[in-house]
Amino acid sequence: MDADAASFANRVLNWYQRYGRHDLPWQRQDAYRVWLSEIMLQQTQVGTVIPYYQNFIKRFPNIKQLADADIDEVLQHWQGLGYYARARNLHQAARIVRDQHKGRFPQSFDAVAALPGVGRSTAGAILSFAFDQRWPILDGNVKRVLARCFRVPGWYGQSDTMKQLWYLAESVTPAEQAPDFNQAMMDIGSMVCLKSKPKCEACPLKEICSSYRHHSQAEYPQKKPARVKPHKHTLMLLHRHADQVLLWRRPPSGIWGGLWSLPEVDAEPAIELWQQSFLSMTQLPNKIQESVIRHQFTHYSLDISLAIIEMEQLPHKIFDQDNYVWVGIEALGDHGLPTPVRKLLASLQD
Repeated sequence: MDADAASFANRVLNWYQRYGRHDLPWQRQDAYRVWLSEIMLQQTQVGTVIPYYQNFIKRFPNIKQLADADIDEVLQHWQGLGYYARARNLHQAARIVRDQHKGRFPQSFDAVAALPGVGRSTAGAILSFAFDQRWPILDGNVKRVLARCFRVPGWYGQSDTMKQLWYLAESVTPAEQAPDFNQAMMDIGSMVCLKSKPKCEACPLKEICSSYRHHSQAEYPQKKPARVKPHKHTLMLLHRHADQVLLWRRPPSGIWGGLWSLPEVDAEPAIELWQQSFLSMTQLPNKIQESVIRHQFTHYSLDISLAIIEMEQLPHKIFDQDNYVWVGIEALGDHGLPTPVRKLLASLQD
């Protein structure tokens, strides 16, 4: 490590000893807990993750219990945290560790990076925090610190920008105390080098930060070119008989993958098919009401129209018993539901 990189690392480590976070529930824990926290922290802030992490650990205290669990229960404990592909990948990866690694979390970079849901930065973080190995990381906070300090041009979706950021991360990560350094970089990004109104006067890197020196903090990291957020529509079908509602298990991929939701149609041909197939088997409803709610995703917004269908009687048989189930209102909490669907059903009980 050259003198400039050593100076960078020393400033970061000295700051961490005085101001960094040392009491997060997954710090100084085994690889399973570190791995779980890193997956939960993908695209989610620490304050949001902590209660989910603690509840998840209570139910699934080790890899074997997670691997042996049913995916529905895993998704139920992930309910509300969002980005449900993370939970499906976590469950699949736990089974790989159980079956291919004899239940012991692997310690090689290639084996960890090969697990579902684990990319280069996440693999480095797990090996760093759980096994004290020297690997650079590049989560959102670290990207922002490096992009500002070294005025890295471009946005993160550009390969040249990411190559330069990885080169810098590799260059400044010290051979010793890599776990403390990596935690410190994340802490500086989340506590000091904020997206807006960074607290530059409190930053240990201000004397060597090129953006600070040129008063260009607001220009880095450079933003993705603006794009109009797409708008989508769907129709959810609330079949209700007395205190029971019909739930549908969503496909494993796509939004809310694997969660229980309401039967859904999102185009006119699909509505016609539903009318021909499902209604003909359950007898015509005696009342349909429609309302619209809007849910915001990262990349698009979704308008949900709701058809409330009061059934005169339950059908004698459900045509797809693996993916459809009648559930009493009092038992809805036992099923993993997307947040807007859970809130929607709760509002109907008021």
